[in-house]
Amino acid sequence: MPTETTTSASPSRYRRILLKLSGEACQNQQTGAPLDAQAFSAIAGQVKEVASLGVQIGVVVGGGNIYRGAFGVENGIGRTTGDHMGMLATVINSLALQSALERLGVETRVMTALGIDAVAEPFIRRRALRHLEKGRVVIFGAGTGNPYFTTDSAAALRASEMDCDVLFKATKVDGVYSADPMKDPDATRYERITYQEAIDQRLRVMDTAAFSLCMENRIPIVVFNFFKPNEILRVLRGEPVGTLVCMGDE
Repeated sequence: MPTETTTSASPSRYRRILLKLSGEACQNQQTGAPLDAQAFSAIAGQVKEVASLGVQIGVVVGGGNIYRGAFGVENGIGRTTGDHMGMLATVINSLALQSALERLGVETRVMTALGIDAVAEPFIRRRALRHLEKGRVVIFGAGTGNPYFTTDSAAALRASEMDCDVLFKATKVDGVYSADPMKDPDATRYERITYQEAIDQRLRVMDTAAFSLCMENRIPIVVFNFFKPNEILRVLRGEPVGTLVCMGDE
């Protein structure tokens, strides 16, 4: 169960969290430019607010704003090679986010599943835990280091390895819906749903491997709109925001 962390600024239900961001969050929402300084600054500001509450935070960011493995397959690049290219894209985003956080005075480490020693530390679980315990924001790059796994799966894996209380899935919609709310006006939002229900209904907010890993390790997932002001702080306080994906007995 989550351990309550309290500071003079605000209470938090959680001691340690894993925040999953899409690569899309890093791009310019108007022009579609893949890397946007204002977007990174806005993300960094929210992460700093979380860290200022005394909450330990790890971040996994996707790379779809720069490159997707599926794009490579469509253009004659093998799936394995394309997925490794996508992993490198996540490292670019991780370094950009690190820079934005450091401009705000937040101590940060980038750790990667692929060896890129000149720019980041290799992922070593005990070292990552030590960074978190010292109050550093840890950004996990390069996915799981293996092809055929998404960054959602990487987020679920790192949340499990880091003994996180919860996985925050940041999106541009305010939770999990019965259908795509952008396409179906009759789509309804779930306040709470079980992992198995999400898998059985093929809800695409995360892939099956990520849901299964969180289910096995009883890590709740909160899906929420990251672009709403102060939404992440509301989730931290335990307010009824977004959709909670859990075992059903929690």
